[in-house]
Amino acid sequence: MAATRAGHHALLLGSWILPELPGLNPRSCWMYPAARRDEVNIDIAGRLVPDPYRWLEGDGADVALFIDQQNAHSRPYLEALPERKGFVEILTRLLDAPVRGCPWRRGDWLFAWVNDGADQPRLIRSATVAGLEKAETVLDPNLLSTDGKAAVVSAVVNDDATLLVYAVAEGGSDWRTIRVLDLETLTDLGHEIRWTKWNDPVWLPGGRSFTFLSYDEPSGNALTEVSHTGTLTAFNVDSGERSTLWLPPTEQTHGTQLRDNEWFVLATSERMEPETQIWVRRHEEEQLRLLVDGAHEWWPVVVRDGELIAVSYEDAPRGRAAAVNLDTGETRELLAQHPSRVLVGLEPTAAGYVAHYMEDAQCLLVPLDRRGNPGAELPVGEACSISGLNSLPDSEEVFLATSRFSDRGERFVARLRGAELVSWERIEPAPGAVNVPCRVERFEVNSSDGAAVRSFILRPTSAQAGPQPTLIWGYGGFNIPMVPEYRTVLSAWLAAGGTLVVANLRGGGEFGDAWHAAGTRERKQQVFDDLYAVAEGLIARGVTTAHQLGLHGRSNGGLLVGAALTQRPDLWAAAVPGVGVLDMLRFHKFTVGWAWTWDYGDPDDPAAAEYLLAYSPVHNVRPQRYPPTLITTGDHDDRVVPAHSYKFAAQLQHLGEGGPFLLAVDTRVGHGQGKPKSASLAELADQLAFLAHHTGLTPATALPSPQ
Repeated sequence: MAATRAGHHALLLGSWILPELPGLNPRSCWMYPAARRDEVNIDIAGRLVPDPYRWLEGDGADVALFIDQQNAHSRPYLEALPERKGFVEILTRLLDAPVRGCPWRRGDWLFAWVNDGADQPRLIRSATVAGLEKAETVLDPNLLSTDGKAAVVSAVVNDDATLLVYAVAEGGSDWRTIRVLDLETLTDLGHEIRWTKWNDPVWLPGGRSFTFLSYDEPSGNALTEVSHTGTLTAFNVDSGERSTLWLPPTEQTHGTQLRDNEWFVLATSERMEPETQIWVRRHEEEQLRLLVDGAHEWWPVVVRDGELIAVSYEDAPRGRAAAVNLDTGETRELLAQHPSRVLVGLEPTAAGYVAHYMEDAQCLLVPLDRRGNPGAELPVGEACSISGLNSLPDSEEVFLATSRFSDRGERFVARLRGAELVSWERIEPAPGAVNVPCRVERFEVNSSDGAAVRSFILRPTSAQAGPQPTLIWGYGGFNIPMVPEYRTVLSAWLAAGGTLVVANLRGGGEFGDAWHAAGTRERKQQVFDDLYAVAEGLIARGVTTAHQLGLHGRSNGGLLVGAALTQRPDLWAAAVPGVGVLDMLRFHKFTVGWAWTWDYGDPDDPAAAEYLLAYSPVHNVRPQRYPPTLITTGDHDDRVVPAHSYKFAAQLQHLGEGGPFLLAVDTRVGHGQGKPKSASLAELADQLAFLAHHTGLTPATALPSPQ
């Protein structure tokens, strides 16, 4: 069906697919914009690997022309897809629905992010929970730009709720500009701190100074130049003075900050490696001192009674909690590793903690007293994830938000006295919230090595029997779990009548450190094998067919799609790799790519380069048939630079048979964070219409009535 439709559109839209003759791929019925191939190679221990599209890593006029030609080539095809109109209707309903973030308390005020259909959410404050729906707007990012592409990516209120430090990202970049707002007068204090990224600011005692990571201004292209670790700097709001708190010992050290009224704590590691160093100092002291050296993944939670409480994965692949004496370094166990649950995090309360667990890729919360003794699970519901969990170390009050595949979940406020639940209140949802009802089940297959791999299968409540157009969503990396959470792209597919599969592949964090490690470095191929086992299991059990099966993933998930596309093109009717890591021999040469070598391996190591080359999507395109593919990226993506997508598209268009192979480049848009509603709607409509067209899904547009 997919090949027939592709041929039909080649004839139907023939007038727009006639570029210059040098772009003709003689093995395909599709004609593509010409892209020059240079005689450039990568040397792997004397072995030369062609890199003909190295020039696409630049930012010159030739790259700008390439982008313009590719968009001019893909745009008419995507606009002409008959399924697009239905998805625009669905996405408009979903994106116009109100969004309410998890509240948090500072001083006498509650703060929360809300959105009623604007490009960006706004920050509100209220004195009471009941007043959240009619709360005062504190900060509206929609007023910061004319195109909706300025986003507030961090906002931190000081302890007495008199000042707000916030960070603005332009055009989706990871670079941030920090500003300060007086919350008593709602006036900007005129501070502008540029060239910072990653860590949120942290207020110091007294609430007039905060810390942030300071970077040198890039000497070249800020969107591609390698940026190593910044200097931990304190900024005084009253004087405007800066002071250095910590200089990273190496270029690849990064840190996580924590403070209370007596202590400042910094946890650091190299790249994304699990070995952690913990540095501490009292606020009146000048120098940080090393408290813990070389521990395995220690993440600070709170300072309490002279001890640092931390989540640790040392000798505990599913996580435990430990307490470290800040003077002596002596350690004791607070919470032992659970037999089956993965400890995701710990949130402090006045008389205890809330343990955030994950079991079978589904989240639950357990209150603890100060000794780590558990109470009854909090009633958050089944098949959900925790999208927000906020408390203060001196308060019994806990705010939490859930998320599900079908909707954005619910918000609650609990009162906990140690491990005892004193009260539990559901915060009324905003009128107009949308729910996409579906049936959720767990699906298990055995992978190539015999290990069990589980997935979520989601079907619309109106789904008919027999094989259906199905979309697999996967990631499989960096210890990030795929849990039941709301994603507009997935809800829209379900609302259109499609079947959805969310795969829990190795490399992810669903089942602890061992599950993650089994999909890293020289073991990365196992992630792809897990995916193929899921796809083959779905086909074997009659859920779908290879002619109805689409594949979608972003970032590291884009790598998953690219590898699956080149290794097993027979399994897919269509594929969409979004903002993907697709050149595995040069990912470390740009921005923060050096940090990913812990998960992928270092391409400068000849042994690692060999196994990276074996699956690198850019380097494994052959003159053979591939399914229709839509490659998406943003020209301001400075996390996974767009050259990955440019090079993969050019290589597919040069060698691939079948197709079409389309590249869609969004302008003044980055990796995804802070993308305005209008850009999200257009991008998702393109992707979903493309997948639906080639898997045989005709979108149903009747959504349930708003709640």
